[in-house]
Amino acid sequence: MKYVDLHVHTNVSDGTLTPTEVVNLAVQKKLAAIAITDHDTIYGIEEAKRAALAQRENGYELELISGVEISAEYKKKDIHILGLFVNEKDPHLQDILSKALKERDERNQKMIDNLSADDIDITLDDLLFDEPNTVITRAHFARFLIEHGYVKDNNEAFLKYLGYDTKYYVPRNYLTPKDAISLILQAGGIPVLAHPLLYQLSLEELNLLISELKSYGLVGLETIYSANTGFDEGIIRRYVNKYELLMTGGSDFHGSNKPRIELGSGMGNLKIPYQLVKELKCYLNNK
Repeated sequence: MKYVDLHVHTNVSDGTLTPTEVVNLAVQKKLAAIAITDHDTIYGIEEAKRAALAQRENGYELELISGVEISAEYKKKDIHILGLFVNEKDPHLQDILSKALKERDERNQKMIDNLSADDIDITLDDLLFDEPNTVITRAHFARFLIEHGYVKDNNEAFLKYLGYDTKYYVPRNYLTPKDAISLILQAGGIPVLAHPLLYQLSLEELNLLISELKSYGLVGLETIYSANTGFDEGIIRRYVNKYELLMTGGSDFHGSNKPRIELGSGMGNLKIPYQLVKELKCYLNNK
């Protein structure tokens, strides 16, 4: 059976491997397809496609799916909408994501100012980690704080400095879920709610969220996911059936920023069948 990974990050956002390195790792792990889904950016896709083409010329056929993970605000929570099979050259998509990145940069500078006010020696350049085109997220702040001895690990970084309840945190201006879904649809993509059980919603609240997103054009739910335990996958499958949605699956791979999560296999037992990609492509062909 062929396996895939439809939720993958590179160092263009908060992963630690380049798009080329991710593609080469996917080949090493004998995956049939991966989706590059960096946060609020599509800049890594072109490099990944070149790397996949090079692998094809060497005899390995890796299907490279253009994607993005867009942050949106829902009832003062940050939710993520995956866009799979987007046209990364779509001008409107590029424009909206560029504006989101500019707003993110402004927020990051405010957080840097807050940390500097408490004698933490940090600059925007420090957070790039020699990757000038990267999208800086709070994971980059955490990495800096760990490497410079301010905290021991990610949990302490978010507890003391980066969490919503800290004095250093600065909220972002997000797209609405409706606008995020609309943006993905008009770029020819498939909008999918990422990791639905990570938002700390009750099942009743999650049902309301999925119902609302469905009314905006949501097509899928990320059903197979690294953090699933127990009956989690079954819970999401029930919503898939209830709202006639498609299933997707992904590891949410970030390289060493999430060292327990491996590409394709998550925490060791993740298996995402290629059949899900076939169903997504069938949906696109029948639209």
